[in-house]
Amino acid sequence: MKIEIVIGQTSLKGELFKTDCAIRIAAVLPLEVIPEEWGDEFYFTVPVTCALDETATTEVKVGDIGYWPPGRAVAIFFGPTPMSRGKEPVPASAVNLIGRIFDDVTILRREKGGKKLIIRTIAEV
Repeated sequence: MKIEIVIGQTSLKGELFKTDCAIRIAAVLPLEVIPEEWGDEFYFTVPVTCALDETATTEVKVGDIGYWPPGRAVAIFFGPTPMSRGKEPVPASAVNLIGRIFDDVTILRREKGGKKLIIRTIAEV
């Protein structure tokens, strides 16, 4: 499922995977939130409860989108987090991988600071 993430002056395209958790999150889109920040990660609570699944990992890459069960939160990884020892993000604990962003997600660094984030599905062209 194709998605668009809009925050400030930035619009990014991505996808949600065909997992149960990702499908459940897609069902509650569109969402407008003010994301929290944790290093170079935006995260926000969603009205979905999922347990860790077969995609669960603590090894994520820049551009990955995860679901963090303890906070019922979607996390967008665009650089190092406070748990990182290098350039790759590290989540606070395991996340379900629910999607990825196709565009250069590192530009999200310029959109930090409490801006409204919109995440929505988009029609395939």
